[in-house]
Amino acid sequence: MKSIMPNKDRITQLISEKVDDKPIIMVNLLRFNEKANYIDIDIGCVDYGKECSGRRAYKSYSKEVVKLLWEVGGQVVWIGSVRSSLILPDEESWDEVGLVYYPSREAFKRMVTSDAYQEIVHHRSAALEDSRLIETKARRLPKLILSAAKGAFRLKSLLMPKVGDVNFDALGNL
Repeated sequence: MKSIMPNKDRITQLISEKVDDKPIIMVNLLRFNEKANYIDIDIGCVDYGKECSGRRAYKSYSKEVVKLLWEVGGQVVWIGSVRSSLILPDEESWDEVGLVYYPSREAFKRMVTSDAYQEIVHHRSAALEDSRLIETKARRLPKLILSAAKGAFRLKSLLMPKVGDVNFDALGNL
């Protein structure tokens, strides 16, 4: 099922649900339209004219949203183009994945409900064929577990075969 904007039930839940004031990371999965789908023909890509690709429309959105992120204390942590996908349904594919930090869910709500955001969100809608936006919160791992993981990694790196010795047929068993 394709999703660009949250439905009313999800918006109501986001606004009314009480959660802690801890930092969150929003995971963005994005698939772009080949051609941006602007419903209002008087509105087009900022700096690109009325017709542009979905990627360019998203660039218009990103250029403006980063300023709003900074205003609420957020920032883009990481963004990357999808090279391949190993585990997902056949009907799904993604062009880009992004991780965006917010100091709290409240900061995210302030940004997406602001008048300034409402003025630019049409670029996001026009750009995307499909998307997912997943709120995550960090979990602190105990130091003992982190130390054990580091030790296991060091041991494994000593015992690992060289790249030329890897059995790539075994990857099919992942």
